[in-house]
Amino acid sequence: MQIIPLYIEKEIEPFDDISELISNSFEICDGDILVIAQKIVSKQEGRIVDLSTIAPSLLSEGIASQYQKDPRIIELILSETKRIVRMKNGIIIVETNNGTICANAGVDESNVKEGHATLLPINSDASAQTIRNKLQKQTNKNVAVIISDTFGRPFRMGQTNCAIGISGLNPILNYAGTLDSFQKILRITEIAVADELSSAAELVMKKALKCPVAIVRDYSFKIEDHVIDELIRPENEDLFK
Repeated sequence: MQIIPLYIEKEIEPFDDISELISNSFEICDGDILVIAQKIVSKQEGRIVDLSTIAPSLLSEGIASQYQKDPRIIELILSETKRIVRMKNGIIIVETNNGTICANAGVDESNVKEGHATLLPINSDASAQTIRNKLQKQTNKNVAVIISDTFGRPFRMGQTNCAIGISGLNPILNYAGTLDSFQKILRITEIAVADELSSAAELVMKKALKCPVAIVRDYSFKIEDHVIDELIRPENEDLFK
C-alpha cells in the first residue's frame, strides 16, 4: 500500500474546484482512495466566518469568561452544537448538529486568516460525494473519497485524523463470522478502516506543509455506497452518553 502526498500551493477559496485541482496535480488511478482535509472543503464551501460579524449572547459571554476564550468563538460553537457533552479545564466537547462528537464543534482558527474561523461542512458525506463524482468525470477513474479531521480521543493522549465524510467505501471492515488463526469464530471484531486510512494519510499530510490531500493506493476494498453515520456508535450501545 502506498500513501502519496498531494501538495496544493493555492489558498482554497469559495467555489474553487477541489477535484480539478487534484486531477491537475496528480494522475489518479482506479481504486485510489483520496483523503482530503476538512479545512479545504470548508473553505471551498464558504464555511468561513468573519468573527467581527458575530454578536455573542450572554451565555457565550459567560462561558468565555469562565474558560478564557473568545466569546465570538463560543457563540459559533454553540450555533454548531446539538448538545454539550462535557465542559471542563477549558475544553468543550459537544455533539455537533450532524451527530459528530468532537471538541469545539469543529470550529477552528488555524490555517485561516486572522479574525476568521472555519466551520465543519454542513454534510461531509455530500461533500465527499460531490468531489468523487467530479473526479470520476474528469479522470474516468473509479475512486473513493474520505474527508478527514483531527480529533482527540478519550483515555489516550494526542490527536489523530478521523473520517467525517465518505463516498465509495465501507467505513467498517467487519470480521464477524470469520476464523482467527486458531480457527475460532470471530464474533464482534470490526475495524474502523475509514479512520485508520485517515490517520495513515495524516502522516504525510501533516499540518503546515500545504498538503491537504493524500492518495491511498493499492489498498484492497470494494466500491460501495455508505455513510459516515455507520461509524457513530448507537446511543443505546454508548457507555459514555
